[in-house]
Amino acid sequence: MTQELIEKSKKYLWLPFTQMKDYDENPLIIESGEGIKVKDIDGKEYFDGFSSVWLNVHGHRKKELDDAIKKQLDKIAHSTLLGMTNIPATELAEKLVEITPENLTKVFYSDSGAEAMEIALKMAFQYWKNIGKPEKQKFISMQNGYHGDTIGAVSVGSIELFHHVYGPLMFESYNSPIPYVYRSESGDSAICRDNCLKQLEQLLIEQHETIAALSIESMVQGAAGMIVMPEGFLSSVRELCTKYDVLMIVDEVATGFGRTGKMFACEYEGVQPDLMAAGKGITGGYSPIAVTFTTEEIYQAFYDDYQTLKTFFHGHSYTGNQLGCAVAIENIRLFEQDQIVTQVSKKAEQLHELLQELKDMSHVGDIRQLGFMCGIELVKSKETKESFPMQARVGYKVSLKMRELGMLTRPMGDVVVFMPPLVSTMEDLKAMVNIMKQAIHEVTVQ
Repeated sequence: MTQELIEKSKKYLWLPFTQMKDYDENPLIIESGEGIKVKDIDGKEYFDGFSSVWLNVHGHRKKELDDAIKKQLDKIAHSTLLGMTNIPATELAEKLVEITPENLTKVFYSDSGAEAMEIALKMAFQYWKNIGKPEKQKFISMQNGYHGDTIGAVSVGSIELFHHVYGPLMFESYNSPIPYVYRSESGDSAICRDNCLKQLEQLLIEQHETIAALSIESMVQGAAGMIVMPEGFLSSVRELCTKYDVLMIVDEVATGFGRTGKMFACEYEGVQPDLMAAGKGITGGYSPIAVTFTTEEIYQAFYDDYQTLKTFFHGHSYTGNQLGCAVAIENIRLFEQDQIVTQVSKKAEQLHELLQELKDMSHVGDIRQLGFMCGIELVKSKETKESFPMQARVGYKVSLKMRELGMLTRPMGDVVVFMPPLVSTMEDLKAMVNIMKQAIHEVTVQ
């Protein structure tokens, strides 16, 4: 049966963000999960070292979350949100508004983080049109930014590979630098931060009359390699957006729901976004629900008689699905009951100490962390910060070695990503860090 399933997977599936030639050489099929581990069809267990792509909170098969879905199934699985609502979607919206930055008062549901960002872009674009400023159509993206893989999300991202492949499909946006301190000329966080802010302000001075919004990940650029912003950068971006009348879209899809040690990472600097996207951890890793939050001011720009055509024209079939919303409500209750955010904040300090054990390894160039978002950048030369050649695929080889040793993750180039489930114990964290350490050593020291 095992080999038959593997052959079926090779014959019929095309996996996301996967070179299928790699999969054919190293196939893996997950059968089940329990706690912070998953099990493959051969019965081998693995630590879920990247929370099944950054979204698992309480571990797999959490009884309370399982029960929430079963309970909702006894009522209804799904009904549309077009022109009507349902009970879980309504109750969840109230709970979400209670835990987000105070200026965000409206909730628009979707199915993925990329769609939540697409919605934010469309809202920002149409907002200015609705209030009589149609010339404000452009967007600012941040260098190395990632907001998803749909065309609009890629257009306001800045991942070079995506632009190289899909460039002709995308709309143009302005690009502004982000403080990547480890790779900066000065190596000084304050200098790097201020240089980036100076360039952003110059762009706003020249182009603000045509700019609708700026999109930015919150405190950490995930797909870029876990690049943590220096203190004061995000809040300064907020100040500049306000000064030059540009909407600020904050992407909390990866960082939200306790991942960084705050419920939302923008809380670190008291930032109040105009629009905010969230997803991943919203259901504890159970169901594809995402949300776009916005302010009362933006909402009111769309609120009018139908014939004015100010309606927000967007909506998908499974928007506000009852099963997803029901499990999200229970997820938020567990956050409160188990003090998840507080626990992550405390354990993150101890995790920081554990990660320092990797710092002296000969090919570990930089270790970046905020809460349970961690990236270990591997380099060919520690002294010069020279990267390994792309063809060497060192990060990928390390992830395969980690799999062999009993832990799953997915690297970002040569940055080893470590984003464990938020309920991981210190014993779990120690075991996973040891696996990373061993894998890095065996692959890089030859």
